[in-house]
Amino acid sequence: MINPSNEPAKPKKIITIIPSGRLIESIPDTQPESDKSDSTSEPENSSIFQAIGVIAGTVDLKAKPHPTISIENRDYVLHHAPQKKLIFDFLKKQIRNSGSDCVRLMVYPRVIHFPPRDKPHVIGFQVLGFDNGSKSGLFADYQDFEFRFTGLWQFIPACQTPCISVFRNFTAERLDYIKQTETSTKVRFMKASHIPLLWKDAIVPPFRFNPLLPKEERGKPSFVEIKAKFLPHRNVFAFESLLGLPQEKPPKFLKASKDDKLAAFKEKKANIAASKGNKPKPKPQTKPVKKAQPKTQTKPVQPPTTPHQTQSQ
Repeated sequence: MINPSNEPAKPKKIITIIPSGRLIESIPDTQPESDKSDSTSEPENSSIFQAIGVIAGTVDLKAKPHPTISIENRDYVLHHAPQKKLIFDFLKKQIRNSGSDCVRLMVYPRVIHFPPRDKPHVIGFQVLGFDNGSKSGLFADYQDFEFRFTGLWQFIPACQTPCISVFRNFTAERLDYIKQTETSTKVRFMKASHIPLLWKDAIVPPFRFNPLLPKEERGKPSFVEIKAKFLPHRNVFAFESLLGLPQEKPPKFLKASKDDKLAAFKEKKANIAASKGNKPKPKPQTKPVKKAQPKTQTKPVQPPTTPHQTQSQ
């Protein structure tokens, strides 16, 4: 549409549609690992860290300890942010009204890596919203299992597959927050999400840190913007298309220092030790002593005497 006043276009409002029909004009900042966009559709400024997409499957809200979604006979844990505790209540109503527990969800991927590189990672999803039939925003732009990833393309020590590392985007408000909060909370807030990605013939190779090289020769990971697809049968994501050219300099982001990480680890270790120390020690189990039974003395049985047996004289 032509703007007759030649004024700059106003930014689009951020809306989320929920089953009650109300419109929420913003999505709370609730993502623990990767950062989020301010809209349910692709942002106009793509130079931010982001990991968001759409999945579809059969939801079990009664599963313990967390709800799950079944995709190709595999169950994936569903999480919610603290500020979105009601999301599963809205989803329950949607399932009851539609009569089907097969839904499309807008999610952030949550990936847990373990120290042994050969131990498989665990993928879960943090729920942001669900498709109530309007198919607007991200639900209209993306097909099932499509994701938008923008982050650093690199190897990490805990994973054999290269990853897209998604960090917290920098803002002055977030910087003030981490300056005022305790170390463990600060480290958890700035924790990155490392998403394993299969990218054959990548336009740039994934960065691999080599401490043996001189500092000036080690290089840095490239910032990439791609569309990927989730492959449940392989429990990994795969490259689909480029959304922008790789950049040598990434957007500003927040990252915990090594000293803060070490301090948080020591604090966690101390808390675990303290919790174990407070637990009452189990009492040693003693076997019940059996009372000794009194012995009964029996006289030896004498053979019966016969008529021809007589005392000797």
